[in-house]
Amino acid sequence: MHPHNNSRNHNHLNHDRAHDRPNDHTHDSRSPPIEYLDHPADLKFRVYGETIEEAFEYAALAMFGAMIDTATVHQTETLKIDLVADDCEDLLYDFLSELLYLFEAEEIVFGWFDVKRIEERCGKYHLVACASGEEIDTDRHRFGIGVKAVTFHEMVIERTDRGYLIQAILDT
Repeated sequence: MHPHNNSRNHNHLNHDRAHDRPNDHTHDSRSPPIEYLDHPADLKFRVYGETIEEAFEYAALAMFGAMIDTATVHQTETLKIDLVADDCEDLLYDFLSELLYLFEAEEIVFGWFDVKRIEERCGKYHLVACASGEEIDTDRHRFGIGVKAVTFHEMVIERTDRGYLIQAILDT
């Protein structure tokens, strides 16, 4: 069982190392639509994406962007992440928690995310994604905020007229 699962049971979690390097799929050169919001103790952010998949990518980028300058991360290793959850909020929680777990347990820092699909099937939400990065290099990687955990507190996933908005708070 995955260490970040909470009492909301998430039936399936799988991550496999993919040996192929990403197809130079990077977010475009404009600044990512990430807002870091004031919060008295933790890290609160809001991201926008044209699709739910893009919004999840930006949420992962917001988390790692607070922890490290993601521009310093080389994309030398790609991990596949396959998750199933009861609803979209659980799926976001699990996705960010899995990335945080991989960062802590395998000492991998990520700078690129590709959420290939999020779909609802048989009353469950499925996510298939890839995250690329490299092993932590203390000579190059300078860390900022230490993220301890993902929370459900004030979590919002909302469809808007321009796509999707995600808001989350991370325990620091």
